Amino acid sequence: MGKKLCGTNYPVSIAFIVVNEFCERFSYYGMKAVLTLYFVNYLDWNKDLSTAVYHAFSSLCYFTPLLGALIADSWLGKFKTIIYLSIVYVIGHVVKSVGAIPDVGDKTIHIVLSMVGLVLIAFGTGGIKPCVAAFGGDQFDEEHTSERRKFFSIFYMSINAGSVLSTIITPILRGDVQCFGQDCYALAFGVPAVLMVVALVVFISGSGMYKKSPPEGNVLLDVCKCIGFAIKSRWRSSKGDPKRKHWLDWAEKKYSKRLIQEIKMVLRVLVLYIPLPMFWALFDQQGSRWTLQATRMNMAFGESFILKPDQMQMLNALLILLFIPVFDFMVYPLIGLCRIKLTPLRKMAVGMIFAALAFGAATLVEVNVVKTVVERAPRGECLLQVYNLAEGGEVSIQIPGNDLFQPLPFYEDPVGYQRVPLGEHSKNLTIHIKQNNVMKECTKAFTEEKAYSLILHSKLSGLECKLVTDHIDKNENGNAFVRFINTRSEDVNLTVGDQDFYVPSDYSISANKTVDRKEYTDVKCKSGSKDFTINLGLLDFGASYTVILKGGVDEIMTQKMEDVQANNVHIAWQIPQYVLITAGEVMFSITGLEFSYSQAPANMKSVLQAGWLMTVAFGNVIVLIVAEGAGLEQWMEFLLFGGLLVAVCIIFSIMAYFYTYVDPDQLDKLFHEDKGYNHDDSDLKKDNEKENIQLQQSTKM
Repeated sequence: MGKKLCGTNYPVSIAFIVVNEFCERFSYYGMKAVLTLYFVNYLDWNKDLSTAVYHAFSSLCYFTPLLGALIADSWLGKFKTIIYLSIVYVIGHVVKSVGAIPDVGDKTIHIVLSMVGLVLIAFGTGGIKPCVAAFGGDQFDEEHTSERRKFFSIFYMSINAGSVLSTIITPILRGDVQCFGQDCYALAFGVPAVLMVVALVVFISGSGMYKKSPPEGNVLLDVCKCIGFAIKSRWRSSKGDPKRKHWLDWAEKKYSKRLIQEIKMVLRVLVLYIPLPMFWALFDQQGSRWTLQATRMNMAFGESFILKPDQMQMLNALLILLFIPVFDFMVYPLIGLCRIKLTPLRKMAVGMIFAALAFGAATLVEVNVVKTVVERAPRGECLLQVYNLAEGGEVSIQIPGNDLFQPLPFYEDPVGYQRVPLGEHSKNLTIHIKQNNVMKECTKAFTEEKAYSLILHSKLSGLECKLVTDHIDKNENGNAFVRFINTRSEDVNLTVGDQDFYVPSDYSISANKTVDRKEYTDVKCKSGSKDFTINLGLLDFGASYTVILKGGVDEIMTQKMEDVQANNVHIAWQIPQYVLITAGEVMFSITGLEFSYSQAPANMKSVLQAGWLMTVAFGNVIVLIVAEGAGLEQWMEFLLFGGLLVAVCIIFSIMAYFYTYVDPDQLDKLFHEDKGYNHDDSDLKKDNEKENIQLQQSTKM
């Protein structure tokens, strides 16, 4: 087994493999943690397109392992495949990072670089996925089975350690470090790129210590050829040919009976896989829809700690490490004591129910979250709110064909946005204003789907009105928007956080800018030749504020008005949905892999691994289709996914009821002398252990 780590039977080479896996998983999960917010905030895509591209990328990451396995088993071997595809992986990260630098071209260039980078990353991470764990297992001699099993436990820990740390660190790099005057996505992608370079260098450094097995041929390719030959033979058969009990039996002319029987066993399991993508459609939304939901929640824990919306994803990796021993040593034994027979397929069905319940919890959270959101006006309408800053008391306004607004008190918060029908894309509307029995008219241009504030104020000539366009969308980083209206006779310059505002006199309004969520009790401002200090109080998560500046030459007073309500649902309310989805993962994913392993011949487990990874890929395709095609409100979409999974669970339960468990080891007795099967017993034992653990890592890798 070569050189060993001090005091152990572990080969030194596995240290390089474990460190490589930690760095690779850090780079992948770190990049993916901030990906959705990058699409929304940096590329300015809407939430549906961002979700669709996120899941298209995730789907590609689970289609490409088939290519990696084919290259490794049929051509280059595991070692060279890992090296070459890791280089592709590194290039993808570098291209992705460069695409996040604002000075590199225009938005089109950023999009092209980002998409090219993601495609390369998908080929890199997917291509090495089926190789790394198996390559680690190859480092152990046959007699060191217990050490091999412990190695895979360490390997699994490195995966989760990389996942947890990256989902904590990269959101901090994104949000707490400013570069180019905005969130530093270039750094958030650049650090994972550096970790992937480290992963490659570490892996190459151990080259002289590795046991490198030559390509052994791809069993998946053999299976496809056998199935293709059976279909072709059946299609070309004549009426005089003897009938076959099973359509695969038409391959007996070219392939061994043992191989055909093994494929039949595998196909029985693959049929059970058909409903499984629906589970992954829900599970993988943690990084897209659930992250976007978190951006509209209160993320403060006490006075000093604020969680980033994209950091919530770390909960899954933390909980999975906690739940595996809890379920293995507490939950399942307690269920056994109740004399309830919990078969693998029943566990998987229960896991689906847990995932559906998670989306039920997400729906309840979303229903409360959207209460603070100003709903956009539909086509043919716009939104309008009115500020009464006019001396003389209450005013009321009327737009032709619409009801009167409620009386608007002087210097109080607007009553909220009202929908104003336009009937066309844009239209000039004459607004009738009444104050103290004096009527005033003003005509303004309105455009559909936009939001406006009408500012009423007094001048020597009488009542005046000013129309400004509002920003009603909540900031996706959870920050606040603020703008200022200056009613004073002198211009005002002020700085809030890292944002500078210039507000001309005479009821002018400043630009609407984002500021960090915090208390602003000592804001410095300058008007004329004098310096002032004002207190804005708390500018809270997701809110939009209009601050009125008033007072004479020797003072500045403020009145803060809330145009868009602050996020009032705490992010801790997402914890139940993460707990439920992780419980579902433990019962569904881990149990499903163990079931697949137990029901397939030893040399067919790689085929089932490929099938399992395909269910993850197709699950992401489902999200892509729904996100782009359904056009539902978010809470309705969550409810739809939960309901679909319940329906799929019922179908799966019916299929499971009619499934008969088999013992693949019986094949050895039936086909012991079959020359079409050329594995000896030691190979079987070694492949059994290696491929079992390899399957158990597949969804986390």
